[in-house]
Amino acid sequence: MRKLLLILTAVLLWQCQSETKPSIDGIWRAEVPTVIGNIPFNLEIETKNDSISVFAINGDERLALDNAFFENDSLHITMEVFDAEIVAHVSGGNMNGVYTKKLDNNTDRRGAFSASLGDSYRFAPDSETAKHDVSGKWQVSFTEPEGKVYPAVGVFSQKGNKVTGTFLTSTGDYRYLDGNVIGDSLKVSCFDGTHIFLFKAKINENKLEGGRFSSSLLYQETWNGVKDDNAKLPDPNSLTFIKEGYDKFDFSFKNSKGETVSLSDAQYKDKVVLVQILGSWCPNCMDESKFYVKWLKENPEKDVEIVGLAFEKSTDPSIAYPKIDKMKKRFGMEYEVLLAGNIDKAEANKSLPMLNHIMSYPTTIYLDKKHQVRKIHTGFSGPGTGEYYAQFTEGFERFMELLVSE
Repeated sequence: MRKLLLILTAVLLWQCQSETKPSIDGIWRAEVPTVIGNIPFNLEIETKNDSISVFAINGDERLALDNAFFENDSLHITMEVFDAEIVAHVSGGNMNGVYTKKLDNNTDRRGAFSASLGDSYRFAPDSETAKHDVSGKWQVSFTEPEGKVYPAVGVFSQKGNKVTGTFLTSTGDYRYLDGNVIGDSLKVSCFDGTHIFLFKAKINENKLEGGRFSSSLLYQETWNGVKDDNAKLPDPNSLTFIKEGYDKFDFSFKNSKGETVSLSDAQYKDKVVLVQILGSWCPNCMDESKFYVKWLKENPEKDVEIVGLAFEKSTDPSIAYPKIDKMKKRFGMEYEVLLAGNIDKAEANKSLPMLNHIMSYPTTIYLDKKHQVRKIHTGFSGPGTGEYYAQFTEGFERFMELLVSE
């Protein structure tokens, strides 16, 4: 009998040990291969009881990802709002698996995922000496695969060999970039769940040459930059406008309850209204939504309403509305967000025919109390842009004061 008890005890101990989840707490250095080389990024994982929290680390940003759980011997990290997921087998201080992201056309793109625990650097340890300093502003030109060229402004800050910053374009910024100067090269990257960006260029005095940019693992562009303290972009308030032949802006779309919402509804009567063109899949829209939510909470006495017009990867209500509702809950968006159409800009333009085009997600249309269009702002300079974000904030508050006081 005693022998049987010893055997049963040993079996139970073995089962408990086999079911014990591996230790995953701490900073991980992860990599996914792209068409121009491996992109490194950092994840921070915290466990408490049976709960697992995962954060994407990019410069000053610590962005919570949606959900994480163990299934069998693999860790699943889901980014449901962004239609992306990491599934990786954990062994000791290493993870190996697959990163999957759903593209705009609803097809999946996958890449091998690997990560090691305890490494917090990006491309090179921060202790390595840098031969160049890229701090400051850069006038940049990106060239798309078909040859179209578009302008950008690079804004970087460097301490030692560590570089943070971003690129601003007329359709928004590339959010928080993090990387290093290594020898004669600049390398920066970003991972926020859906954006998986890698930028590389050679440093030649006051020039960045032979630049390459990859996103979504396989897409790539080329770029070059020149140091320029006066670097700038076209005026974001001049790019989107009401077409000739239309005398006003209007809309009529449904919310997730199936209710039709339009500017003629009582809740918008005699109020300043901001119409936010966005998508649940869009991190720049996420930054803008956080800004608007904060402003509304800080200015409850002002007669201002915001309504979001969401353009989604799928217009199937059973797919689109749950994503919209999840976005609203995550960012505390208590205002209406309506399903307005498909993410494809040619299709989106049909939903709002009075606009010359929908150039960027996000775009905000400012309507006064009589619902006349007073300004249309294309793109958004988020908190990763530093002084540009501060300038936007100051200009926004000043313009809102004007509209509210009229």
